[in-house]
This record gives sequence, structure tokens and C-alpha cells, in this order.
Amino acid sequence: MTTDRTPEYLIGLVHELRKLPAETEWVEFKENDSDPQEIGEYLSALANSAALCGKAHAYVVWGIEDATHAIVGTSFSPATAKKGNEELESWLLHLLSPKIHFRFFPVTVDGHPLVLLEIGHAFRHPVQFQHQEFIRVGSYKKRLKDFPEKERELWRIFDQTPFERIVAAESVSVDEALTLLDYPAYFALLALPLPDSREAILNALAADELVVRSDNGRWSIRNLGAILFAKRLADFSMLKRKAVRVIVYKGNSRVETIREQDGPKGYANGFEGLIAFINGLIPVNEVVQQALRKTVPMYPEIAIRELVANALIHQDFFVTGSGPMVEIFEDRLEICNPGFPLITTDRFLDSPPRSRNEVLASLLRRIGVCEERGSGVDKIVSQAEFLQLPAPVFEVVGESTRAILFSHRPLTKMDKDDRVRACYLHACLRYVNRDYMTNTSLRERFAIAPKNSATASRLIKEALVAKRIRPYDESVGKKFVKYVPFWA
Repeated sequence: MTTDRTPEYLIGLVHELRKLPAETEWVEFKENDSDPQEIGEYLSALANSAALCGKAHAYVVWGIEDATHAIVGTSFSPATAKKGNEELESWLLHLLSPKIHFRFFPVTVDGHPLVLLEIGHAFRHPVQFQHQEFIRVGSYKKRLKDFPEKERELWRIFDQTPFERIVAAESVSVDEALTLLDYPAYFALLALPLPDSREAILNALAADELVVRSDNGRWSIRNLGAILFAKRLADFSMLKRKAVRVIVYKGNSRVETIREQDGPKGYANGFEGLIAFINGLIPVNEVVQQALRKTVPMYPEIAIRELVANALIHQDFFVTGSGPMVEIFEDRLEICNPGFPLITTDRFLDSPPRSRNEVLASLLRRIGVCEERGSGVDKIVSQAEFLQLPAPVFEVVGESTRAILFSHRPLTKMDKDDRVRACYLHACLRYVNRDYMTNTSLRERFAIAPKNSATASRLIKEALVAKRIRPYDESVGKKFVKYVPFWA
């Protein structure tokens, strides 16, 4: 559930787990057996079984007699346990693939010391320990490859369960659910009246798949509800790394950090505050208009909004250990999100929209954070041209997608890559607007005087040699040639 585990919560959880039947695939009771190899294999088995059983977490409890579930206490201390010279938790984490969330909690129940291990469910891939996949069959730990029907079912669950529908906090009370979620923001952003009762509030959230009623009458918060409307993302152990990180550097390198901060709220209730925070950190330029000095932002706000929204919506939430990041340098702004893009970066501007997280994108569209028409990149490129900025960069770096906005730089200071990229994106923008790039349109894009049309011709030639554009009709005279992107 949340990262804030009070003793009262842990004690209540232990008592709830003790009420379960003797054979449960997502709970294991032990007394003092603390062999690191066994614990690692149970992490794999229980994480995979939790996914099969539709549970957000699985558990191991030390200090409980397996047969009777009586509280007997334990001498196991995970804080001091080691494997060789390495701390137990660190050793276990190194050998798990993919990395999943797990955490040991010491707790005293009825005067007896116990240890509770909370294990996050598997997602997207079965969890391996030392390159072996395990599963629970009844109360026994087995190798997954020996039970092909369970392996098939597990993969079927991974294929059919989008990130948004996975449970982030399981079986919480009405009060807990309303404490964890910023429900007033949900109704305010959608311009809906706030219901009179707590049950009516949760029923409205359930209609948008933010929460779901559990079999025991309590409520479970789905990832969709948590990632969009969490009061604190840190309250959800599997989502806290998905908070947006904003970093400001000194100069143009990552050598010296001036400021670093994580966005604490969900994406929907925290979006406007996040954009205002970023804009407050961006350098400004001074311009003189009619003898008056005026400060203007280095980058257009609409471009920042679109890029941040895209990073939130199109990220791959199943890439562990990373989240969206905004990096502010003296000469550029970089926005990065985990995951490979669904379309090639060359075609961001013209391709029909594809959302990796469709339900999330749909709800953010209704709120007004983003669009699903696929016009976001058009706006970014158009704003860069309007303000005479270098063309933005869209690239894949490792397992992440990165967009870069550059501060103002005159044409004479742009290198060849800058010039070719600007020419290509200008041709793309013209083409999606049912028009063509010409010498004249490129001169307007770079504010080149008509008498210097030869400069625009040289830029076009560079893009032609780089095979980023092509003539629309080669039969016309050179003076009237129109150009389109290479893929048109």
C-alpha cells in the first residue's frame, strides 16, 4: 500500500494474514528459516504468484508457525543479515530480474518480534532470481518452467493488464482512500460537483477506473488513480520513482547541479504547479521594444507544456528505476521519459497519435492537460520557428526518449546538423499543413533577407545531400522547385 507503515498498520496486516487458509499462493509463514538463497527464490515465486492471483503484494512473515499460524516470534534480523560481506537486501536486489519492490518490516506483535517482507507483484515479465523463475503451487515453491500452464497464464495476464489497471494500494478503507487521493482536484479539473457522501465520491472515481471495490467491501486504488491524483506519490511504493524530477545545472554540462527536486503530487493535480515551477527556473532574455526593456522566457510555455505532457503520457511505466526528468541547462532544456517511442523520432510530426497508456491519455485529455490529436509536436516546431530558435531534437537514448529545446542561436552560430534538422522539420511542418517548403518559406523561417536567397539555397542543398528532403517535382525550373520530407 503506502510507504508509511505504522506499527498499527503492520500489526493489523499480520493478523489479517494469519486468518488466511493454510495453503495460500501469495503468503508464506516461517519461524527462523532465513537462508538468503531461499529468500531470493521466494521473492521470485511470490511476486509471480501475486500477479497470477491479482494481488498488489505478496508477503513472507517470520515468527509465525506455518501449520497453526500461531505467533511464536523469530530471531531473524534482516537489518544485520548478510550474504558473504554484502548486506542481505543489496545481495537479493542484485540477483533479481527485473528489479521489483520489496521491503522488510520488523514489528512486535503480542510481545513477540516478527519480520514482515512485503513483495511487489510481477509485471510485464516473470521475476527471476539468479536467472531462474519460480512460482507457488499451493504452499510449495516450484520452478515455473515445470508448470507450463501457469507460465502461459502468467504471460496472458501480463499481455492483458495495462499499467493503469494494476492495483497500487490494495484493500484500503474509505478514509484511507480519500486520504491518499486528491479527490477534490479530480472534480475541480473535470468541472464536476463534489458529491455529498464519501461513498458517492469513490463511486465516481470508480466510474473512471481510478479505484475499484474489493471483494471484502474495501477499496483498492489503481495505478491510474495514484499516478494522476496522489497527494504524495511517495505514498505508493511502486510509483514513487515515477515522480517528475527537475534538475538545474550550472553552465551547459551536468558537472555541477544548482537545484534538484521531485514533483510530489500526481500528474493531473500537480501539472499546473509543475509547469509553473519549471518556468520559474528557466532563464529569461531581455529584449527592447519601442525603447522599453522587457524580459521574455527563453522557451515558449506552450512548447514546455506539450513536451512535459508527452513525457508523462508516453513513458513506459514498466521500465523500473527511472521516471520523467526535466533538465535545465544554460543553453538548452532537455525532457526525458523512460521507454522507446512507439513511432520513429523522424515521424513525430506527421504520424497519427499512438498512446502507450490509452486510459491515462484519455483522462488527461478530458482534463485539458494534453491532446490526442497528435498536434503537440506541430506546436513545438511551429513555436521554435516563430521565435527563430534552433529546431528541437527528438532522439532515443538507451531505453529512454529525449526531447531538447535550444535557446536562441543565430544562423551563423548553428552547425550543419542544426541547419539540416531545421530544414527537415520545416519541410515536415509545411507538408502536414498541405503546403511545401520553398526557398522563400525557408528564408522566412530563418529571417534571411530576400537579397540573401543564395544562403537559403545552400541550406536546402545541405538537406538534400543529407537525404532529409527531396524535390516535390524535379521537372519544374530551379526557381520554382518545391520540397517535401524524404518520406513524403
